[in-house]
Amino acid sequence: MEKVDLSVRTAVRDRYSKIAEKFVSGQQADCGCQTNASCCGDDDEQLAVVEKYYREADLSGLPEDVTGLSLGCGDPITLAALQLGQTVLDLGSGGGIDCFLAGQRVGPDGHVIGVDMTPAMLEKARANKTRLGADNVEFRLGEIEHLPVADASVDVIISNCVINLSTDKVQVFREAFRVLKPGGKLAVSDMVTDGPLPDGLKSSLSAWAGCISGALDVREYIAGIQESGFVDVEIVPVYLDQEQVDYAVRQLGGEIQLAGMSKEAVYKAVFSAKITACKPA
Repeated sequence: MEKVDLSVRTAVRDRYSKIAEKFVSGQQADCGCQTNASCCGDDDEQLAVVEKYYREADLSGLPEDVTGLSLGCGDPITLAALQLGQTVLDLGSGGGIDCFLAGQRVGPDGHVIGVDMTPAMLEKARANKTRLGADNVEFRLGEIEHLPVADASVDVIISNCVINLSTDKVQVFREAFRVLKPGGKLAVSDMVTDGPLPDGLKSSLSAWAGCISGALDVREYIAGIQESGFVDVEIVPVYLDQEQVDYAVRQLGGEIQLAGMSKEAVYKAVFSAKITACKPA
């Protein structure tokens, strides 16, 4: 079982606080979890990063204050196949893009809760909620290992490239299981690995905050979900472009020891995954 590393948690919180505080409307946020070589490019490239993940979602109604703070690695909204009237929980909601998209899907009779441990991100998200008039969306301060949500109160849990940042992922899955209603669904996009990563990546706090070296081996990830009580676990890999992995490595601020692995092996060892599971009815 993973142990909580408070230094990692602090590093993650500090990084995303700085991202929120430095964010300027009309620009893509400072990369954070995207690990994409083009995320620091021009405006068209930045928009393409967001549209790449949300190909089946309608982003036209969202302002740049929302899309610019998109720091995920997938589209959990489409994966979740949300229905009108459902209650949805977003683990690590950030600036709120997935909450607002979920709010559109569940309608005025539905309810969306975003939980994030970074006050600066919550401030941005709540301002965006007011701007959008998203009355069916709320944001709560909290950690995904200790959710401020009642037992068996949620129909669907979504998350976008956040669980890998936790140093106690099994506890995250236990909490997800606790708050889901019987028959509820878990639908997340997350970074995982196929085999071990070099120690240089694993030990770097900046890498943890950038979503790569916090990634768990896919077999351990699935086992953690199953051990928490979930059934019907499915995972679909989405391999990253080589430029994305190169960018993540450069984020470490210098050369790292690849432990004899070729770059080609590293490219295949890290990928974004579409993951679904259900709580037994």
